[in-house]
Amino acid sequence: MNRKIQTLLALLVVASVLLAACAPEAEPTSAPAESTGNGETPTIAPEDPAGQFSPLNVTGDIITAGSSTVFPLSERMSERFRDEGFSGNITVDSIGSGAGLERFCVAGKTDIANASRAIHEDEIASCESIGRTPIEFRVGTDALAIVVSNENDFLTDITMEQLALIFSTAVDWSDVDPSWPNEPIQRYSPGTDSGTYDYFVEEVLGDDATLLQNSVNTQYSEDDNVLVQGVLGSPYAIGYFGYAYYQENAGTLKILNIDGVEPTETTAEDGSYPLARPLFIYSDATIMNEKPQVAAFIHFYLSFVNEEILDVGYFPASQAAFDTNWENFYNALGMANPM
Repeated sequence: MNRKIQTLLALLVVASVLLAACAPEAEPTSAPAESTGNGETPTIAPEDPAGQFSPLNVTGDIITAGSSTVFPLSERMSERFRDEGFSGNITVDSIGSGAGLERFCVAGKTDIANASRAIHEDEIASCESIGRTPIEFRVGTDALAIVVSNENDFLTDITMEQLALIFSTAVDWSDVDPSWPNEPIQRYSPGTDSGTYDYFVEEVLGDDATLLQNSVNTQYSEDDNVLVQGVLGSPYAIGYFGYAYYQENAGTLKILNIDGVEPTETTAEDGSYPLARPLFIYSDATIMNEKPQVAAFIHFYLSFVNEEILDVGYFPASQAAFDTNWENFYNALGMANPM
């Protein structure tokens, strides 16, 4: 071979090696996980190589009912489940935690119960009497919102003690604090079937429901939107409901700090906000095995709820809670947890 050609080929080989060494590293094929906002990486769904939990591969009816607080979250997840290919019917009824658990544990008419409180022992017994063993899945965290109208010019922060007086024996605002107006307190509360009501009575009133039931000028409704409109109707009105309903009406409602603590994702998760609470859905192993669409919906719910929950108005549950969720899910199906 001609010496000049040999030299040229050698130079080409050297140049190609140098170019390869200088080339930038390839970009990763997948983006790193983003934080949920509380310092944790989001819960990642276990692999489903057979696609058995895909919304495209199941059909049939899914019936859920319960908490008005959990309702907007379950409604969002059901909409997304349909958008991603589920061709069956999903019913999500907002009837209160107590009524939802009764429909699940006594009537046996639903596949999933939504609850803004943990299930009670007597409800578990009712479930067992009809052959159901409730399985708990924690899907998020709520900061119970104490709200007044934007027209209220004397409240920004209250103590737990003041809140208890406001929703019990006080008649006028001045009965709680002499510097507040000598005007009747107008109270708006979720109904007695609501998990929000149960939680409020337990945390604020020492589990003495008669204090609230005997208060004057108190209106009850299982529909949180009715409560919102009631509070908006007067500068002397006050109400409480899930954070999502405050967020929907933040332009016209004012949320109150409690004991100087603002309700946020951080204060809800670390427990410094006094009225932070977990949100749940409940199902049963027999239902999940006999109705693949229910198991698929719960799998989908747990897999993607952290992508939706902040936008709905609530906060993610901890990674530890989701680890328990996945254990509960696969145990119910008699499967090994692939995580």
